[in-house]
Amino acid sequence: MKEQEEQKRMEYLKGIVHSLPEGPGIYQYRNQEGSIIYVGKAKNLKRRVSSYFNKHQQSAKTRMLVSKIQDIRYIVVNTEEDALLLENNLIKKYKPRYNVLLKDDKTYPSLCVTNEYFPRIIKTRKRTNKNCTYFGPYSHPQYMYAAMNLIKKLYPLRTCNLALTPENIEKGKFKECLEYHIGNCKAPCTGKQSHEDYIKNIEEIKEILKGNTQVVSDILKDEMFRLSEEMKFEDAQFMKDRYDLLENYRSKSEVVNSDIHNVDVFSIEMSEKSAYINYLHIVKGSINQAFTFEYKIRMNETKEELLQLGIVEMRERYNSTSKEIIVPFELDMEMDGVTFTIPQRGEKKHLLDLSIMNVKQYKLDRLKQADKLNPEQKKVRILTEIKEQLHMDKMPAHIECFDNSNIQGSDPVAACVVFKMGKPSKKDYRKYNIKTVVGPDDYASMKEVVFRRYHRLMEEQQPLPDLIITDGGKGQMEVVRKVIEEQLHLNIPIAGLAKDNHHRTNELLYGFPPQVIGVKQDTPLFHLLENIQDEVHRFAITFHREKRSKRQIASALDKIEGIGEKRKDALLKVFKSVARIKKANEEEVAKVVGPAVAKKVLESLNNPLI
Repeated sequence: MKEQEEQKRMEYLKGIVHSLPEGPGIYQYRNQEGSIIYVGKAKNLKRRVSSYFNKHQQSAKTRMLVSKIQDIRYIVVNTEEDALLLENNLIKKYKPRYNVLLKDDKTYPSLCVTNEYFPRIIKTRKRTNKNCTYFGPYSHPQYMYAAMNLIKKLYPLRTCNLALTPENIEKGKFKECLEYHIGNCKAPCTGKQSHEDYIKNIEEIKEILKGNTQVVSDILKDEMFRLSEEMKFEDAQFMKDRYDLLENYRSKSEVVNSDIHNVDVFSIEMSEKSAYINYLHIVKGSINQAFTFEYKIRMNETKEELLQLGIVEMRERYNSTSKEIIVPFELDMEMDGVTFTIPQRGEKKHLLDLSIMNVKQYKLDRLKQADKLNPEQKKVRILTEIKEQLHMDKMPAHIECFDNSNIQGSDPVAACVVFKMGKPSKKDYRKYNIKTVVGPDDYASMKEVVFRRYHRLMEEQQPLPDLIITDGGKGQMEVVRKVIEEQLHLNIPIAGLAKDNHHRTNELLYGFPPQVIGVKQDTPLFHLLENIQDEVHRFAITFHREKRSKRQIASALDKIEGIGEKRKDALLKVFKSVARIKKANEEEVAKVVGPAVAKKVLESLNNPLI
């Protein structure tokens, strides 16, 4: 019965797909309850929707979506740009379950110019009054505070909440406050500043907030020269001070030539579950808007698809009319009268680099926040990164690493350290005395130890590692591969960690023949690999020193006639080392082993040739 229903459903859907037009538009997938579960756009509706029903191209997420579709609706539009805008609006309106979601959980501050007879400039996080003029939002509040400080220095505006209507001022309802007496306000409340002069200041402030600082700078400069010509030197100096303030602000905010005007810049970074998009709006060479936001990925959307969605979203949010958009890579996207630029050098490339730097920092900050809230998530992310870098079938939750240690072939040992979920599992560490190898042969030693390790694990039916790492290069990797694949017939991925001339972790090798896998230093992934290599080296060296120390002690005391295990243990228990026995006098040693043996011990240790 279920199979018949499923067959009916697919026949119905394929019938709709077959009749779809081959033009631009948007499509909606609806579930059994009639709710919209996905909205998409397309240059060619028929071709795009058909791809969802091609089993050879379906991912697991796509199969899940298709299994929920009960009906398909579509809207035909004239251009791809119309499709982009309509898709964006429908996603925001219906919030479909399988669409990317704009994670905008922060309400960023804006500056508001109030709609009053004597307007105020206030900071707000809500845009509730349609009659007010808003500038922002500012995702980097320092930009907003810098602008506010400049405005406060240039224009002494009122900050009070008084109802400064012409009638109230005329009736003399108000008196000058402290702000007037300290020079922060010109007291429009008592008529000391005219409405015309106040509004002139407000218009100049709006130009500054729009990024048109050059316009205001020219006004101040002209006014300064006019006052100077009229011999009003004090007023001219005051105007010059204001001009210098603005020019100083411009020099700090202007990042490229002022000829680059009304340009949008976009960049994108991806993680496993999110996409981060940075938007800069450039006015007269200065950054007028800067905003970074996050999309939660739902359907394995590509970078290109997400960036297109972000461009439409930000331009609509900020009412951008820029005719040029700078992007990091080519987009299959057309907008009426808009040019897409991928700069390779020059000042526009500088703007793109600035955007990329901001989006990478934002991504890093978000990941750090997530790691603090959920430390386990950080480990999973790093291990997933190893899986992706090495193209492994599964995440390497269980990693084992080997290292040899000997001095010119003497006291050869090996060590195996185990990391589980990115953390050392010390109870699983193992030490090995080399039994079959004579002389300094690291390859033969590695071959013996790896065989012993995994032959035993197989016999005891213990879990095998997801990844084996050798502390060495290509030669060590090949030895391990022969043991694992040819002798034990196992299929375990093998990697090698090589060091530079300063004995520091330098590169990760993987595959046969081994290839260098690029891992950036000062990243969590690099530090994990470095930690594994340092840990196995420490463990092997410590074991080797212990063995060598025991052998040296044994060779010094065991050759003395009359010294057996009991007397040797007694001496070491009292004196702690052979060096201290040598420095002791005969009476002290005699208290432990008797006078006759004490004399032999000291003679043998201090005169080894006797």
